[in-house]
Amino acid sequence: MQKQTAGRSILGEFAPKFAELNDDILFGEIWAREAALPLRDRSMITVAALISGGSFEQLTYHLNFAKQNGVTETEIAEIITHLSFYVGWPKAWSAFNLAKEIFMSCDTQEHKKPIGGNKNV
Repeated sequence: MQKQTAGRSILGEFAPKFAELNDDILFGEIWAREAALPLRDRSMITVAALISGGSFEQLTYHLNFAKQNGVTETEIAEIITHLSFYVGWPKAWSAFNLAKEIFMSCDTQEHKKPIGGNKNV
C-alpha cells in the first residue's frame, strides 16, 4: 500500500497530531495489516461504516479506494441495498448517488469487473 499523506497535506498545520494518527497509524499500520484482513475486505467494512454513520464526505474517497481494491459495482450496490434496511433509506439514497458516480464513470462495462491493485488515490 502506498504511504498516505492526506492527513499532513490537509490538516498538518492545523491538527498535526490528528494528521500523524491518520497517516501513520490508521493508514500506515492498520490498513497495512493485509495478512490479517485483505484491503478488499477492509474497504467493504469501511464503506459500510461510513454509510451507517452518514459520513458521506469521507465516503467518496473510500468508494474509489474500494473500487481500486477489487470491490465491484454489483457488490457495492448489494452492500448499500442491504444496509438500507438497517441504517435508513435516506443514507442509502445518498450512498447510491456517490457510488453510481464512481462505479459508472467508465465508458465500458469494465466497471463491473474487479480492479486489481491497491493504489492510493
